[in-house]
Amino acid sequence: MSPRTAARQYWVAIRAMLIFTAVLGIGYTAVVTGVGQLALNANANGSLTRVDGETIGSRLIGQSFTDEDGAALPEWFQSRPSAAGDGYDASASSGSNYGPENEDLIAAITDRKAAIAELEGIDPAEIPADALTASASGLDPHISPEYARLQVERVAEARDLPAAAVRELVESKIQAPDAGYLGQPTVNVLELNIALAELKG
Repeated sequence: MSPRTAARQYWVAIRAMLIFTAVLGIGYTAVVTGVGQLALNANANGSLTRVDGETIGSRLIGQSFTDEDGAALPEWFQSRPSAAGDGYDASASSGSNYGPENEDLIAAITDRKAAIAELEGIDPAEIPADALTASASGLDPHISPEYARLQVERVAEARDLPAAAVRELVESKIQAPDAGYLGQPTVNVLELNIALAELKG
């Protein structure tokens, strides 16, 4: 191949690279970002939740409602356990990856079951699985309706609210499965607690 022919082929390759970089690397990215900002602004920006103009979390990432020692605050609905970092650490998203017969997992579930039974004043057999196990991501913002209902009496008592009003609030926050059949009904804990804070006795 002559130097002239090689130079022509290199120039064609360079022009193609520049064109595709502009179209796919810049143009496509700009279009997708623009569509996201216009059509799905909240989703594109992390589904942030604000109260009185202050960002307090995201609907997509769970958070703890505990004191500095990790003890559950009785006036709030509690999230499911998290194995991400020190709990709901978005920079360390992960589950424990323990198998069902792992001794550490069994011990953790046993401890959680005893703590929840004492906190709620119920039989340990009544506690649903999601109250005892962390999700695969460790960031799950949802709990089951069963776990939310289990906490009603304790939250109502701590806030001096009628249990019926708190129960009605929980029922109003139950989200149906996606498309009506994908997954299970869930309750977003952050959204439930925000609504709880606004509930007047």
